[in-house]
Amino acid sequence: MILHSIETFSVAVPLTKPFKTALRTVTIADSIFVKITTEDGYVGWGEAPPTHVITGDSLGSIQFAIDHVMGPQLIGLDLHHSERVFQKLHRSMVGNSSAKAAIDMAIHDLLGQLAGLPLVTILGGYRDTLETDFTVSVNDAEEMAEDAARYVKSGFNVLKIKVGIDDIEKDVERIQAIREKIGYETKLRLDANQGWEAKEAVRAIGQMEDAGLEIELIEQPVKAHDIEGLQHVTLHTHTPIMADESIFSPKDALRVLQLRAADLINIKLMKAGGIYQALKINALAESYGVECMTGSMIETKLGISAAAHFAASQPNVTRFDFDAPLMLAEDIVEGGIVYDGRHIRFTRKPGLGLHTDLMNKRFHRKG
Repeated sequence: MILHSIETFSVAVPLTKPFKTALRTVTIADSIFVKITTEDGYVGWGEAPPTHVITGDSLGSIQFAIDHVMGPQLIGLDLHHSERVFQKLHRSMVGNSSAKAAIDMAIHDLLGQLAGLPLVTILGGYRDTLETDFTVSVNDAEEMAEDAARYVKSGFNVLKIKVGIDDIEKDVERIQAIREKIGYETKLRLDANQGWEAKEAVRAIGQMEDAGLEIELIEQPVKAHDIEGLQHVTLHTHTPIMADESIFSPKDALRVLQLRAADLINIKLMKAGGIYQALKINALAESYGVECMTGSMIETKLGISAAAHFAASQPNVTRFDFDAPLMLAEDIVEGGIVYDGRHIRFTRKPGLGLHTDLMNKRFHRKG
């Protein structure tokens, strides 16, 4: 299975409602799709959305990295020696984790097709189905409470609440308003997206604990580089603390784990550079007794399918944040994972389960 060509396509899909966090506001899901074709006609697909404020990658940098740096180094390699391919990919450039993730996804899609099995199966096959949470964007307390109630009514039993955009007292008010609106049967996860300082995070979390707001976990309360601050929050609160933007690589994960700076880790393929490195991060976390969540950026069902296959394959990945495709005004991906409300299931098609012929018709070079 020799890699013959690597192509990129720029896509853009509107969101049904603006997605707001402490770091950015998104109204359109931009992405680069990657198509890898082998000499014997197999086609694998991957995706990389630009997330400037987290990965530092843009549409232009992703496309250039794949078309002019990574792709040329991989053409001609044989997927029967996949370890060589992944080593070549990760040594091709420093950083550029999103571009690497897109190629990694496409390679894993091809490996599944080579085996004639769904990717989740060849990675371990621990689960057959998943359940995703749904994210409530940060807005005023009343709007967030209304959004939360609507998502609960539509069947979601875990909500991820974005906070950290302004005064921390307002964040506490937002959570109180949501609890008053939806009650206590629904799990709440808070994501500050680096929006707090360590001491104020401890104070705010303490207030929420004292008020009995029953928060399942707090994600990335402090700046990504502030590992000591993350450790301070973890040591001085009862609520589990999850590291997200602080961890891109296995080396990052090892530092957080050795310092016991977080109780949980959020693995995202765009940060890790794909499934190859995500497996290493999860194995490290598992060896320290730390569970993982797998999340995503604002991606289409293509990228989420790859993340879901990885997450379902691993017993140590116990939480799933795969709601992004449900926020999009249009599904442009043919095949992949199947949504039924909060439930996600996998088809028996090999690789990522895409309808390759239909994908090829939708995305092809003209002329």
